[in-house]
Amino acid sequence: MLPPLKPIAMKERVSLLFIEKGEIDVIDGSFVVVDKNGVRTQIPVGAIACIMLEPGTRVSHRAAALAARVGTLLVWVGEAGVRLYASGQPGGARSDRLLYQAQLALDEKARLKVVRKMYELRFGEKPPERRSVEQLRGIEGARVRKMYQVLARQYGVKWRRRDYDPEVWDASDLPNRCLSAATACLYGITEAAVLAAGYAPAVGFIHTGKPLSFVYDIADIFKFDTVVPLAFRIAAKKPREPERQVRLGCRDLFRQKKLLKRIIPTIEQILAAGGLEPPKPPKDALPPAIPEKEKLGDAGHRG
Repeated sequence: MLPPLKPIAMKERVSLLFIEKGEIDVIDGSFVVVDKNGVRTQIPVGAIACIMLEPGTRVSHRAAALAARVGTLLVWVGEAGVRLYASGQPGGARSDRLLYQAQLALDEKARLKVVRKMYELRFGEKPPERRSVEQLRGIEGARVRKMYQVLARQYGVKWRRRDYDPEVWDASDLPNRCLSAATACLYGITEAAVLAAGYAPAVGFIHTGKPLSFVYDIADIFKFDTVVPLAFRIAAKKPREPERQVRLGCRDLFRQKKLLKRIIPTIEQILAAGGLEPPKPPKDALPPAIPEKEKLGDAGHRG
């Protein structure tokens, strides 16, 4: 009998892997990709934070179940790694952390404190006092547009504005295509980290009303320190396969920046700024019928 699978902590994992044109299955206990010629490529699924599945892939039930057990997020993406269609949740938000997150989002004062902390971490300075979330969002938008212009000038890239249509991918200019491919990589590993930490991707503070609102909130903190300069640098070289170059660049950059080690502690720091204590369970709530064993992975992992 093999020992039970135990998720590896997010900070110890490789960031992401892209798979296209193959059947993904579990063969002889291993997570493998089988190409049209029957050649098997083994994937160390438990050591990866996020696997991006491009068009031409098929996933078996056993493979999806194994990915969930080891806490690896499967994300179905469009051509070139953009247009995130769907994702398979690898763990599941813990009720105590989900309620804590929702409590902060619903409390007007606490939410403003969280947003201010996000602003501070993103721009390296405290935001102006006595500003609403809406006003801070406006200030943020103006600064972001300026940062795009500065980076475009720095790398010698012709830049108009952030503009792309995900339904007509080739209609976008090269810088926007590179930026979209890079941010898709960042969103993938950020969602994996949010889920591993036990929180809900949809409960955002700056972004709201979208399935990945909280993912966008957290990813934006790291965006201009990581993927945006990378995208402009690659766009300046005008490579033949820009999206592929972006993906490879993101993989190496995330490792260099130790991004997976930073995301979850940053989430905790941001939520703590709200100044509220996590809610205690009701007195009449039933504890687990079968106590869980000590986990090696993160709080949100089921394994």
